[in-house]
Amino acid sequence: MSPMYGAYTPGAPTLRNNPFIVLEGISGIGKSTLARLLTERLKAGTLHTVPDFYMPWAPVMNANTRALPQFAFYLSGVLHASDIIRNHLERGPVVSDRYVTSVLAYHSAVHELDMAQVAELLAPFRPYLSAPDRTFYLRCTDRTLRTRMADKKDYNQDDHDMITVPGRLERLRSNFAKVAAEDPTAVIIDTDDRTPANSPTPSPPT
Repeated sequence: MSPMYGAYTPGAPTLRNNPFIVLEGISGIGKSTLARLLTERLKAGTLHTVPDFYMPWAPVMNANTRALPQFAFYLSGVLHASDIIRNHLERGPVVSDRYVTSVLAYHSAVHELDMAQVAELLAPFRPYLSAPDRTFYLRCTDRTLRTRMADKKDYNQDDHDMITVPGRLERLRSNFAKVAAEDPTAVIIDTDDRTPANSPTPSPPT
């Protein structure tokens, strides 16, 4: 029997008259900018995964804890994000800047773990997580990424490590590609030589 009962249940099923859209991809690729535009277009609720109040703790956890406690921290964030998403969906569409795929892809890449091992850790919690209707995976070349990272106003240690730690960027690209290939909600968007103004704006499912 699933342990997701009693206080661990996610609550009554949400009526899914409203779309839940996720934007995924490596840091600096344009997710946040596109999320803002899409939120305005759909008059949607929006959030970042992990939620904003987790963010001051993320560098502390990354610098001072081992892999499993770090995973527990980010898992907590994505579970709480799912609660926020369920509440928003009762009132309208939802756009999330990152979601479950980012937790899998980054944790696997940073700790050089097999994606299947990380996915197995996450599996018991899947029933709690709201499922997206569409997940848009943004991609770009290294040339474009370097240009965008140079202009990134919130450049942080994770961004620096993504660019400078040998093999990390390649592992991240590979991890996102693996998840997208098996994700029935996936839509791939190549963003080279495009700005949010002239990129194809993701559309909700009909």
